[in-house]
Amino acid sequence: MDIDNELLADLRAAVRGEVHADVRRRAEYSSDASNYRVVPQVVATPLDTDDVLAALAVSRQHSLPVTCRGGGTSVAGNAVGPGLVLDFSRHLNRIVDLDPAARTAVVQPGVILADLQRAAAPHGLRFGPDPSTHARATLGGMIGNNACGPHAVAYGRTADNVRELRAVDGTGRRFSTVEPVDGLNALIDRHLSVIRTEFGRFSRQVSGYSLEHLLPENGRNLARALVGTEGTLAVTLDATVSLVPVSPARLLVVLGYPDMATAGDAVPGLLPHRPLAVEGLDARLVDLVRSHRGGVPELPAGGGWLMIEVGGADTAEAQHRAEQIVRDSQAADHVVLPRGPAATAMWRIREDGAGLAGRTPSGQQAWPGWEDAAVPPGQLGAYLRDFDALLDEFGLEGLPYGHFGDGCVHVRLGLPLERDASVFRSFLTAAADLVVGYGGSFSGEHGDGRARGELLPRMYSTESIALFGAVKDLFDPDDLLNPGVVVRPHPLDADLRRPRARPLPVADGFSFSHDGGDFTRAVHRCVGVGKCRADNRAAGGFMCPSYLATRDEKDSTRGRARVLQEVANGSLVSGWSDAAVHESLDLCLSCKACASDCPAGVDLAQYKSEALHRKYRRKLRPVSHYTLGRLPDWIRLLHRFPVLGPLLVNALMSLRPVEKVLLALSGVDPRRHAPRFARRSFTKSRRRVRDEGPQVVLWADSFSDGMDTDVAEAVAEVLADAGYRVIVPPRRPCCGLTWITTGQLDTARRKLRELVETLRPYATAGLPIVGVEPSCTAVLRSDLLDLFPDDSDAKAVSGAVTTLAELLSITDGWEAPDLSGVQLVAQPHCHQHSVLGFESDRALLEAAGARLQTLAGCCGLAGNFGMERGHYEVSVAVAENALLPALREKPDAVFLADGFSCRTQADQLAGVRGLHLAQLLAHPPEKRP
Repeated sequence: MDIDNELLADLRAAVRGEVHADVRRRAEYSSDASNYRVVPQVVATPLDTDDVLAALAVSRQHSLPVTCRGGGTSVAGNAVGPGLVLDFSRHLNRIVDLDPAARTAVVQPGVILADLQRAAAPHGLRFGPDPSTHARATLGGMIGNNACGPHAVAYGRTADNVRELRAVDGTGRRFSTVEPVDGLNALIDRHLSVIRTEFGRFSRQVSGYSLEHLLPENGRNLARALVGTEGTLAVTLDATVSLVPVSPARLLVVLGYPDMATAGDAVPGLLPHRPLAVEGLDARLVDLVRSHRGGVPELPAGGGWLMIEVGGADTAEAQHRAEQIVRDSQAADHVVLPRGPAATAMWRIREDGAGLAGRTPSGQQAWPGWEDAAVPPGQLGAYLRDFDALLDEFGLEGLPYGHFGDGCVHVRLGLPLERDASVFRSFLTAAADLVVGYGGSFSGEHGDGRARGELLPRMYSTESIALFGAVKDLFDPDDLLNPGVVVRPHPLDADLRRPRARPLPVADGFSFSHDGGDFTRAVHRCVGVGKCRADNRAAGGFMCPSYLATRDEKDSTRGRARVLQEVANGSLVSGWSDAAVHESLDLCLSCKACASDCPAGVDLAQYKSEALHRKYRRKLRPVSHYTLGRLPDWIRLLHRFPVLGPLLVNALMSLRPVEKVLLALSGVDPRRHAPRFARRSFTKSRRRVRDEGPQVVLWADSFSDGMDTDVAEAVAEVLADAGYRVIVPPRRPCCGLTWITTGQLDTARRKLRELVETLRPYATAGLPIVGVEPSCTAVLRSDLLDLFPDDSDAKAVSGAVTTLAELLSITDGWEAPDLSGVQLVAQPHCHQHSVLGFESDRALLEAAGARLQTLAGCCGLAGNFGMERGHYEVSVAVAENALLPALREKPDAVFLADGFSCRTQADQLAGVRGLHLAQLLAHPPEKRP
């Protein structure tokens, strides 16, 4: 539905923040982390409370429905709506007050929980509930859904930690929850019996409205009652929340059981020990982590585990509690982890569960829907057995995990939503009856939304359902606030996103072999968990650099995936050439960080390349695709005229006015500088260093061969010093990286075919092939296999490719030079982080004694991205995320960067010359005290 022009004009006149009604923005906000797609008419990002009130006034004037949104991580479809979507996360994200003495904080609804935790930590405090999405979930969203998280078993739900809400209801009335609402107490008093018998039966009964808080014996606590109403009764303007002390000493006890149901049986016996968290983790989920991310901490024997965090005033007290839990656990095996890397890795597995479980063990897409049903903990083991039987009955796969201490089970299901919703409806109905039979709740923390609202009459009596409607009518008589949720709910199978997406089979680009050869399946890997919106740098994450720079949903991995999903839908975004696609993908750096950091395995760099391939195939392209996108060909052409060609171009580019004109004509931002070309290529100029020892192939990519030849020389020198006989192929095969990033996949395939033919004899002979440039090396380890999925030669070459650090780490007799006292600031290349890993480099440098600071996040240049016209400001902003501050803070440190683009960015923006690992090892810098 298109927006009325008069309405749009009124909104823009009343709201000082951004008001968008364009196709791209509406596509970005058409889904949350659920299965649902509801395209809004307009999206607004209010600047302050006055903007919120103004927007709501216009919505009432025009009878426009309103849906509030924070991080958009709701899995039940309660953050999407057909009218106006108000995004509080962009501007209304201020911690208004933090009072350590009173242990309270006043927050705006867009405050991210992790930011509140960081602000409270210096005072030894924290907000108790902490859902796994804490790095991007907002307090407003947590209040809307009554979020809980692992530590709710100790600290309670969000409802238990909210003291006061200041809000506005559907009539426009502003109120504080410390004041009575006319008619509410009388309404509750007419239904005391049903409320006392049907509500508040156990801690995770979140479905429906939590009316037990309005009982006289519970203090008629309106703040707690409004928590979990999913934005259907009022809009939160700010909230006063309680803070709790952080336990000084914490240990993680991991208990192994034969299966998840047996683990569930053990929970009631562990709760008297007052643990801080009791989480369930299925072995199949851990197996997915191993396949997606590599190693996981060593775990106790078993098919399912309980992760139990215990605390104490000191380590001795925490250790004593851990021993008591192990004694009473009836576990087959256990391990106790102190705070550190292993415990952090375990919590990361748990936090990434929603995304990691997005694929079933057989590789099919798994979906939310029955995401967080809860039963009383004493019923958990029996419920899990019956739930497994129900899955078998429907022929479905699912990976259960969740907050077992509260009886709350998360699961993603391999539902056949690509076809239709018939199984979806049948299963959810049967699962609802199963939970009711155990005295449970359809929702244990996420709310009912569109997924479970229709099922509420199976859990509550007719009187209770009517009471929900009466409460709704008291606060929102015109049904403008999040209509179709909880009260008069839409059918659970209405507005599903996936069944409406048409297949987009392969088109001579990427094979998408992991997604059945269907681009639609690939982009629907994004289920909206929103980790791309979080600042993950403290944990070593690189995703998503452009979003961290702009804080705009359009620049998140999720926002881009939503637009591409709309291409598959075909009703909003018209196709590959739609302006919405260009706007969405334009600021994607193709850094591939999402390929490793997104728990669902979304690879937006690959999707962008495919989209460009489909858009421009056999059509005129942007000029930068012909210049930067074909740069290796230009380098090779220059070196056909040894010395003279490079000298002439370098001389021209040394004249700044000439350089600026040439750059502008090439589609490059004139504020950039053109990198210089080597006088002779590495392949033609290098001399043989060693004629004995085991053979190793040195593959010099186009940049190392024709521009930064000192790096390739250093790699050859280090390999020779390590005892290898270095072979340099006489041909200079290119990996096609620049063609891949600009979507020229036909040419990329041809380039890679030539490269495979050149390197195949070495690979089949068992020789290691050492790459110099991380991004090019990563192509052979990732993109090559997707472009040639069934090619045995390609697989052989890919398997033979190694980095310098990886090879040196297994080279007998080689010792790194002494780097003790050398301060290094290391910038791993994004593709190195996402595909190759930096672990071997880190281990080598630390063993050599270097003082190493490893940066997390992209440098901002990212190959051709930061050079292209229109990207300069964002490129610099991304560099300010980590790179530039580190270079300013440690001006005397050695800057280590294997990536040509990383070294170029540091040189052009900070005047700092970087070293490749090989240069550092070949010529160690002078040690500093």
